[in-house]
Amino acid sequence: MSKKYLIPCLLTLSISILLSSCSLNRPFDNDPINLPENSVPTPKSASSSSPSPKVTPGNSVVAIKTKYGQIVLSLFDQQAPNTVKNFLQKSRSGFYHNLKFHRVVDGFVVQGGDPQGTGQGGGTIASELNQIPFKRGSLGLARLPDSKEVSNDSQFFICLTDVGCSQLKGDYVNFGEVISGLEVLDQIKQGDLILEITQDTK
Repeated sequence: MSKKYLIPCLLTLSISILLSSCSLNRPFDNDPINLPENSVPTPKSASSSSPSPKVTPGNSVVAIKTKYGQIVLSLFDQQAPNTVKNFLQKSRSGFYHNLKFHRVVDGFVVQGGDPQGTGQGGGTIASELNQIPFKRGSLGLARLPDSKEVSNDSQFFICLTDVGCSQLKGDYVNFGEVISGLEVLDQIKQGDLILEITQDTK
């Protein structure tokens, strides 16, 4: 091979290798981790989200009781009234008693509320999407990845970090936030039980 063709050939080979390696690094995967249905997407690297609105006086407050203690949440009654109403009805009926936290992804979410305990149970509810940022302690509804207009009516997730959840804004229903018990949230492991969800926060 003559010298005048050697440099162009090497340059072409280098570019091909570079493009091949870039295609292997997807910044965001829409497939749920280990769960094909009723789940939130896998996290991507993102900047911290803005603070969500201050807790409005009169918002419903609930406590998720666990063996580590309780996680107290303020619910967004005004921004997601039907979601909150459904969540409170299920809580009062004892629906969540002894259901599992079936999914825990470090740096992303703790997820529970599936009557089957597999990530595939629960019914459906119309998504009340809003523009409240997801951040550490945000409470959201799980859903199938193919349609954001419909969410799961029982499965919920709580965000563990700002960075992990900030990309969920506007795509998932944000209907509450932790106001006490983040240290309890951090201790939850996959398979731990929701002892109950109650409006008795004492």
